[in-house]
Amino acid sequence: MRELTPLCWQLLLLSTLVYCSLGQGGVLSYSASLSVSPDRSQFFEYESVSLSCEVQGNSAGWRVMRNTLRGNLSECNTDWGKQQGSSCIVSLIPSDSGMYWCESGSGEHSNAVNITVPAGAVILESPVRPVTEGYSVTLRCRHQGTPSDLTADFYKDGSLIRTETTGEMTIPAVSKSDEGLYKCTSSEGESPESWMTVTAGAVILESPALPVTEGDSVTLRCRHQGTLSNLTADFYKDGSLIRTETTGEMTIPAVSKSDEGLYKCTNSSSEGESPESWMTVTVSTPIPSPAAPVLSMSPPIPSPAVPVLSMSLPRLLCSLLVGSPYLLVTIILLVKGCRSRAQGDRVEEE
Repeated sequence: MRELTPLCWQLLLLSTLVYCSLGQGGVLSYSASLSVSPDRSQFFEYESVSLSCEVQGNSAGWRVMRNTLRGNLSECNTDWGKQQGSSCIVSLIPSDSGMYWCESGSGEHSNAVNITVPAGAVILESPVRPVTEGYSVTLRCRHQGTPSDLTADFYKDGSLIRTETTGEMTIPAVSKSDEGLYKCTSSEGESPESWMTVTAGAVILESPALPVTEGDSVTLRCRHQGTLSNLTADFYKDGSLIRTETTGEMTIPAVSKSDEGLYKCTNSSSEGESPESWMTVTVSTPIPSPAAPVLSMSPPIPSPAVPVLSMSLPRLLCSLLVGSPYLLVTIILLVKGCRSRAQGDRVEEE
């Protein structure tokens, strides 16, 4: 396995840290992109580069951010760069090497671009943004101050792949296998390495990933990679053209079950066709209100009847006396007491 240069290790580590911080601290926005002009990732010292945020809709609040190899996280127009309208103009020096991206006040962020400013005199001009399979790509090996063509060797992942006397290497139709780390060498020196990303398709359809409910408003967007401006797009459902929109967006104000199906889009600039996406529409089920309690019409349960005494007084007394010996003794003592008192009263009268 080949060794990576110290600069490459630094850039790979910085890229990892930046993407991790973006993933934790914000939300990736597919409606924003960082534009770099000239469109390349390597620059000579003191070259000027224009960075701008291309945003669909309102671009207010978006700013260009960077994280350099020294770990300095800051925004344009602070200690680097100069804001000119919607662009950030930077006169580059080697310490400006790092990751650049756009960020909104709410924490959304765009793609990140790696910009390298080597101390040497040779750079490799390669695409900043991912390229699409089937497209033609040209890599150029340039020496500072020498506009004439130089014989250059081009390397991919550390292996020599081609020698060109014009200083340019063209891949007529890139494929996924062309993705990798490129550099070039000439009689004037060696360039830094740049990663070229190859993607499968140029056109995508943005559609809901989850089922939508009848009555909801749904917007489908036809997007071309690297093109944020609105493009006229044709929208298809189940293979049939249903609408053409100059804004690249199709809105269904209130979806119904009949809108469920397979959607795709194509754009007028012949950039291609999106893959098909299935949109599911669910029927909203009303939540039933709690049922009112049903009043029972059954007759009331009668309370226990109070037993009515039907026995005679002598029988009642007999029952009490038999059931309670203590009551019997008490009655006898009372009777004896009354008799003794009555006898005493008669003796006094005599």
